[in-house]
Amino acid sequence: MNATGEVLLAGIGIRRVWGGLVALDDVSIEVRRGEVHALIGTNGAGKSTLVNILAGEIPPSAGTVELLGHDVSAWSQPRRARAGLARSYQRTTIFPEFSVLENCRLCAQAKHPRPWAVWSAAARCETTLAAARRAAARVGLEDQLDRPAGLLSHGGRRQLELGMCLATDPQVLLLDEPLAGMGAEETDRMLALIDELRPGHGILLVEHDMDAVFRIADRITVMVNGQVIASDLPERIRENREVQTAYLGERA
Repeated sequence: MNATGEVLLAGIGIRRVWGGLVALDDVSIEVRRGEVHALIGTNGAGKSTLVNILAGEIPPSAGTVELLGHDVSAWSQPRRARAGLARSYQRTTIFPEFSVLENCRLCAQAKHPRPWAVWSAAARCETTLAAARRAAARVGLEDQLDRPAGLLSHGGRRQLELGMCLATDPQVLLLDEPLAGMGAEETDRMLALIDELRPGHGILLVEHDMDAVFRIADRITVMVNGQVIASDLPERIRENREVQTAYLGERA
């Protein structure tokens, strides 16, 4: 288990209030290089709100977000993405009518814009095409580059979505329920892929599949009602009485 990697992403004292509802209350979390940090909790615990704040989709009411040592609390989502943060969503967000290669190339283009090249076709940019091919290969889709994304299996689409993230050359990956709707074989494939990505990235994984979480996570943070009730190594989370009561279920 990795406990000493560089902190790539941190939320410090995050609070989010919607009207009179406190969605997050003084939540802190760190994502380190070489680590899969799982974020778990019941529906309504505040997981998605926290991820949205870390990604820059919504601002915190209080607290700080740091990315690669910089205070990015006021940065937009695109600026954070260009700085090295990528995320996937609960629902697959691909362009189904475009090929696998073009899906990845469009994301690579966002990382490598060429506003001066007004007379050349972006689709023929060798830099972004090379980045797209590398990303597709890393997620096992190198032999399906020309296939329309909409024709991929559910697991293939989730692989593609991860490939689209990798095409932006991120250092931090926020993966929101990447195993949703997958069968056992597809789950094993995705977990193996996440494990392969671990050495060069910091990964925050939001997931409801507890078997998968305990297989892959280096650290687990548990949220209940907008607060962190525990953040520790998996074996300690499994034995944590408060976590058992609030989320994993009481022992017989």
